[in-house]
Amino acid sequence: MPQNKGPFYMTTAIAYTSGKPHIGNTYEIVLADSIARFRRQEGYDVFFQTGTDEHGQKIELKAEEAGITPKEFVDNVSTEIKRIWDLMDTSYDKFIRTTDDYHEKQVQKIFKKLYDQGDIYKGSYEGMYCTPCESFWTESQLVDGKCPDCGREVKPAKEEAYFFKMSKYANRLIEHINTHPEFIQPVSRKNEMMNNFLLPGLQDLCVSRTSFKWGIPVDFDDKHVVYVWLDALTNYITGIGYDADGNSSEQYKKFWPADLHLIGKDIIRFHTIYWPIFLMALGEPLPKQVFGHPWLLQNDGKMSKSKGNVIYADDLVDMFGVDAVRYFVLHEMPFENDGVISWELIVERMNSDLANTLGNLVNRTIAMSNKYFGGVVNKTGVTSEGAGVDENGASLDFDADLKAVVTGTRDKVQNKMATLHVADAMTDVFALFKRCNKYIDETMPWALAKDESKKERLEEVLYNLVESITIGANLLKAFMPNTTDSILKQLYPDNPAAGDRDFDDLDKFGLRESGNKVTDKPEILFARLDIEEVMKKVEELQEAQRKANGVPEYPVVEKKPEITFDDFEKIQIQVGEVLKCEPVKKAKKLLCSQIRIGEEVRQIVSGISQYYKPEEMVGKKVAVVTNLAPRKICGVESQGMILAAMDDKNNLSVMTVDKDIIAGSEIG
Repeated sequence: MPQNKGPFYMTTAIAYTSGKPHIGNTYEIVLADSIARFRRQEGYDVFFQTGTDEHGQKIELKAEEAGITPKEFVDNVSTEIKRIWDLMDTSYDKFIRTTDDYHEKQVQKIFKKLYDQGDIYKGSYEGMYCTPCESFWTESQLVDGKCPDCGREVKPAKEEAYFFKMSKYANRLIEHINTHPEFIQPVSRKNEMMNNFLLPGLQDLCVSRTSFKWGIPVDFDDKHVVYVWLDALTNYITGIGYDADGNSSEQYKKFWPADLHLIGKDIIRFHTIYWPIFLMALGEPLPKQVFGHPWLLQNDGKMSKSKGNVIYADDLVDMFGVDAVRYFVLHEMPFENDGVISWELIVERMNSDLANTLGNLVNRTIAMSNKYFGGVVNKTGVTSEGAGVDENGASLDFDADLKAVVTGTRDKVQNKMATLHVADAMTDVFALFKRCNKYIDETMPWALAKDESKKERLEEVLYNLVESITIGANLLKAFMPNTTDSILKQLYPDNPAAGDRDFDDLDKFGLRESGNKVTDKPEILFARLDIEEVMKKVEELQEAQRKANGVPEYPVVEKKPEITFDDFEKIQIQVGEVLKCEPVKKAKKLLCSQIRIGEEVRQIVSGISQYYKPEEMVGKKVAVVTNLAPRKICGVESQGMILAAMDDKNNLSVMTVDKDIIAGSEIG
């Protein structure tokens, strides 16, 4: 076992119980799990906490709409969230709920302590309130009159409330951030907090409400409930045994301060300004690091229940399997910028990275071991050492090169994980598997098998492959634990634990004992998928989702103000014949068409490349708005607009004429 490196406490943001989490919400728990598993592998004593945030006005309203009590509502949603977290094979040590009795009692104690020491005072609030975000805003903070966080409508609100004196601790927090550059990551998030909130000056924070009841009561003033952020944020300490009376548990003393709070970038302000200030007021150490991860976005626009295109983790798992989904969300998310998810991209990664690079490598290696040596893997010492170089000067010592890549991967992965570059760490692991595939091409085992004198060399080649895959599988464990188990069971069928290496040994080559067999019944790790078959299932899934959400069969179109015939006469629509069409460089969605309209040829840019290939447009006679003022789109001038229709299912069709009408004819 690796040497014990001490305690490591990490948390996710607790999921809000307003509804079933989509894949963007689920990404965070999988990311956190990969970090927790890796730290355990390194030798840390990890405590990994997650859970659900269950109070607030939005919950109260949703419960009322559902005709049940708020507690019944959050019980149902919290159970569903936990089911998804468990489905994704996440190894959390504690799942906290903010309706847990011990948490509620500690929040009341914390509130009273802060009140008694003068950090909380009673006043009244008047401002703009965003119910979805549970946030008050001043007029100056609004963006286009809407909530600066979520972009939704806000309403005037006025009520008696308790406030926390944020400004009292602002300078101390600024000093901490300046002297602890690792505290807020990535750096861009730190700059945002400093420049937009701390340096301009903090306003006192509303920490109680009277306009709804679904919250933790202020025990010395029962008209008030504790405002959601003071309630929710304190879970990070109450969950491990903090006690405001000074009787905190041994577990709390062992694990606090947290090593890592992993949260979405949208709530970075609450975790890097409000939370550390609360802790300062309580006299507790600040967490060592807060990482605001980017978002996982859908490539064809915002997820919407009305479109039926919300992607849920359990649907993905049904189609691809747990580890394939874990691979995708971890590998496709950059360190700082938002990632993109689509069904098509998942299939592409499934087929290329998982089925081909990894699955085919394991299957070929096992198959060759069985075919040539009855599954027995032996180390013979007949290497490619001294093979010289080829005509291009490249080394022909394939064994040495393979071993250098394999034994050097652990440290590369460890360095990336130390800075939370998880996607890059996974890329390094798959670079190892790609090097193994290249090694097969270089050594050509099928050719060695034809020459009896090279039998021992063939054995060495297969030994090197099995040993390399073993090390790679162990490095994959934090990201795809089930896949690691499956690989080791096939490479070490008599004793899978023999392939389970200590982290400290993952830079050593040759630990597998000679004479052990691989399985004689290899299993396919990942099957290749047909994109058309997958998309048929996706359409069925989305249709079921629309029906479940009560979406009408026909599109609901917002009615525009009535216009007169004279208004309509101002629009000129003509038949245009597409002569040429090509993609717009550096623009994924745009096509640029040359369209004949009477005697002239117009250039028109349209966002239709997801629905039409350029060659499909050529020859079509389309409806074109021809008296629209020209404009530049991605640097290309567009001299009109092709008319098209789109339904709620994201189907798009350009408007064409059904007879051979001369280009330039007016449509009216």
